[in-house]
Amino acid sequence: MTRETDEAARLVATRPVRESEALFAGLPDDLRAPGVELRACVLGELALIGAGAGRGRMDAYAERLRELGHPLGRLPGHRLDVEHRFGVRVRGLGSVKTVRQLRARFPEVPPSEAGADAGLHAVGVPDDARAQAAARPFVAGGWARTPEVRFFALPEPLEPGDLGMAFLRQLPLDCLEGDGTAVACVTTPDDVLNELFSAACYGGVGGQGQGGAYARLFAWESLYALMGLPADVPFLDAVRATPDHRWVRFLASTPWFHRDTADLGLAVLDPSRTRVAVLAATDTDVMAPDGSARP
Repeated sequence: MTRETDEAARLVATRPVRESEALFAGLPDDLRAPGVELRACVLGELALIGAGAGRGRMDAYAERLRELGHPLGRLPGHRLDVEHRFGVRVRGLGSVKTVRQLRARFPEVPPSEAGADAGLHAVGVPDDARAQAAARPFVAGGWARTPEVRFFALPEPLEPGDLGMAFLRQLPLDCLEGDGTAVACVTTPDDVLNELFSAACYGGVGGQGQGGAYARLFAWESLYALMGLPADVPFLDAVRATPDHRWVRFLASTPWFHRDTADLGLAVLDPSRTRVAVLAATDTDVMAPDGSARP
């Protein structure tokens, strides 16, 4: 898959769209046929730059991919507004690596006794399939540590303003074990989606980027998992549901985080205010003597 994604990215970056259109002269009958995967990735890359849709051959090919069940076929053929940050890097704004940087960029959630009390009564809800989907961008990108993904149920609704560090500190999270400064800040769904996309697209220090087409797919699958949405929910319906969720980023100077190249903590409160999803990921280029990433 990496070879096709790399080649697709190169083609889209180096040739006009009208030249790429010539690749789609015929329609496939089998996803395993030569060239089908490359063409699917080209369509995915074109969607990310706002090109390709509205061209007859490409639209027909995309529809055939959907009919054949190609994983990229379910993605929108055009870039959604919530994806506006994909691939955009602002000078001076790299990865958030420290608690101080997080505080400087996002509004901090104030301490909350109600949040701390609610955290004490949270109950873990194991879901391996959902956890794997949420972690996919980081696993595919080869981040140094497998992300910690946990889901919790609450006996009573949690006020959105109480989803902060006071609440998170009471949960049985490996990433928050130990002493150290910790902070939680309010964020937005486009910020979360962009972080998921970037994790897969650019890859970890010891991993490999997945290319835009699959990074986009993995980001959406992860977002759906964090929101607790079934895979068959239409993308625009998922986007409409995002304001009903509470989105929080967190970081902590605990032993779990590497505090090196990239750290990310996410917590999401669902519209019922009784379900919380938590994801923590960390990456590093500091290696142990055996060549593995330090724990």
